[in-house]
Amino acid sequence: MFLPKYPDNPTPPPAHTHAPADPAPVRRSLPPLSIDHRAVIALVVGGVVLTALLAAVAVTAISVAVAAVVLRSMLRDHHRR
Repeated sequence: MFLPKYPDNPTPPPAHTHAPADPAPVRRSLPPLSIDHRAVIALVVGGVVLTALLAAVAVTAISVAVAAVVLRSMLRDHHRR
């Protein structure tokens, strides 16, 4: 900082300069990772297979529930006759 020197100025120049108390934190980044395309493909295929299995289990559960309701209804009608 530049302060002009005036002989008639009674204020002395500052004795120290202001330093920031908290320096900016150092940003640390993760090391670079090499992702294999085969691993990505395997992950996607695994996700598709697991989703298909989950859907198959859900459809099976619904069909078993419907069959149980139909059989129950048929057995009630059979016992009433």
